[in-house]
Amino acid sequence: MQNYSVMHWSSLLRRGKEVLNVAKPIIPTLKYPGCSAEPLSRVQISTMSVKDNLMVAGGFQGELICKSLNQTGVAFCTKVTTDENAITNAVDIYRNPSGATRVMAANNDAQVRVLDAANFACINRFTFPWSVNNTSVSPDGKMVAILGDSAECLIADAQSGKVMSNLKGHLDYSFASAWHPDGRILATGNQDTTCRLWDIRKPSESIAVLKGRMGAIRTIRFTSDGRFLAMAEPADFVHVFDAKSDYAVGQEIDLFGEIAGISFSPDTEALFVGVSDRTYGSLLEFNRRRYDHYLECLF
Repeated sequence: MQNYSVMHWSSLLRRGKEVLNVAKPIIPTLKYPGCSAEPLSRVQISTMSVKDNLMVAGGFQGELICKSLNQTGVAFCTKVTTDENAITNAVDIYRNPSGATRVMAANNDAQVRVLDAANFACINRFTFPWSVNNTSVSPDGKMVAILGDSAECLIADAQSGKVMSNLKGHLDYSFASAWHPDGRILATGNQDTTCRLWDIRKPSESIAVLKGRMGAIRTIRFTSDGRFLAMAEPADFVHVFDAKSDYAVGQEIDLFGEIAGISFSPDTEALFVGVSDRTYGSLLEFNRRRYDHYLECLF
């Protein structure tokens, strides 16, 4: 994401292609009676998620944009809220237990909204006592982690919004979370410069605390096989931990610039780091190096 534009970078072809430009007016193509879609223009993108050819982006004024990557145009766009401080902090795409695709949006107005990806109708809305900075749905689609302007992190039922567990241990506001692919471990990132790991079967205390170098933990990702966890600070530092060592073995990647986000490739062979620095903006690719017949590796 850069300058009102979303680009798709092919690591195989080594070239990029623009898939969305929000500098100009956007007219949604999906129309039906009662649809809440509305035209948007000059959207400053704050967050983004992609899954199964569906891309969802949020904006600093409460915008939500949904686009099928294999189709032209934008299927759905709207402002989910008109509150002054209405930034869309996080979006998530997931499948519920019955297999239906859902879109979840977390906003600064202390609400979490759930949309049906088939028609983008808002089918649920959960309200919390503080601004919601991040949500992430468990791999089975049954639970959702809710994090925000609170030292406590919540585990709620993804369909009803009912709080099931309250995770206590962080000292400041939380900004990031990610589920291990096995659905039993949740990682949460906080402004206290730590990432805590929780076993949701025993949520009374965290099972590990991973420390950053200088800043808040703003992004967390697991590899698809659950072997590695990566966490990024707002600038300069990305940390990679080996889950096989109970997160005791790690690697620090020291780079230059503000970090927009991180992501592992589906095959776990590469780690991508987005740098949003105005001068040095770029996408960095770190490839996995293996030793001892694939038993040990680093990025």
